[in-house]
Amino acid sequence: MTETGKGVGAMILACSIWGVSALYYRMLNEVPPVEVLAHRTIWSLVFFAMVLVFQRRLPEVATLLRDRKLVGYVLLGALFISVNWFFFIYAVQIGRALEASLGYYIFPLVAVLLGMVFFGERLTGLKALAVALAALAVLVLTIGLGVAPWISLTLAITFGFYGVIKKFMSAGPVVSVTAEVVLIAPLAVIWLFGVHALGWGDMTGRAGAVYGLDLSQSVLLMASGPITAGPLILFSYASRRISLATLGLTQYLNPTLQFLVAVLALGEPLTKWHAIAFPIIWTALALYTIEGLRQDRAARKAAVRDATSAKS
Repeated sequence: MTETGKGVGAMILACSIWGVSALYYRMLNEVPPVEVLAHRTIWSLVFFAMVLVFQRRLPEVATLLRDRKLVGYVLLGALFISVNWFFFIYAVQIGRALEASLGYYIFPLVAVLLGMVFFGERLTGLKALAVALAALAVLVLTIGLGVAPWISLTLAITFGFYGVIKKFMSAGPVVSVTAEVVLIAPLAVIWLFGVHALGWGDMTGRAGAVYGLDLSQSVLLMASGPITAGPLILFSYASRRISLATLGLTQYLNPTLQFLVAVLALGEPLTKWHAIAFPIIWTALALYTIEGLRQDRAARKAAVRDATSAKS
């Protein structure tokens, strides 16, 4: 198999794990979401540390955290990804995985707007139309359901800002995420101590302190480490072997599987308003993808032209 083929395969596997992860978090439905998040943070750190020790790259995390210019970005990244992780877990547990899938469909279009604001990127005609269609879909759901899809917007916006922060960091994704969970792990430890020793509870009012009492739930909580870290490592592997256009196209597999899992496996209702809004979003993404492929093709032609001119 070629390196490109391996990259595509890794990306498909990563997006498939992300796409069906709602089934995993639904199995933890009786565990309060903040407690799940705390375990996800700790076990992710354990898994990432093991990988980096194996790769002999653990010192890179310490180097990143000692960099005063970058540690602020690491902290912001940790906050945004923690909020994103929490709301995905929460959405699945309260039966709104369909809304979560919409958030990850909207994310690329939010990223376009953030690119304009923070990096001065130009908004082309098709991308402007795609963003407008996304706004229309949100408006349809807000009017039809009587409430804004705030979980979708929170997931899209937090992941969008997380992407912006990553632009300012030269460290690879595995090292940078490890640094992020290093910073928030103390909060996770404090929370779990409060849950187990002091009887703390979150806003759901559910009984916590599950770890160590139920074997199956304990194993599931520990599995949050590889389930979180594994796809990211696969994504990192894929991003070095395939084009950005292919990477972007393959990423749509994640929210598509989330959508199918929510409707077909979890039995969430697909209202007429969802049936109107989702095709609008899919149309917007089609326009966004067409424009992205066109720009990628133009960039490659320009690179070839420049290389040819240099030789002559």
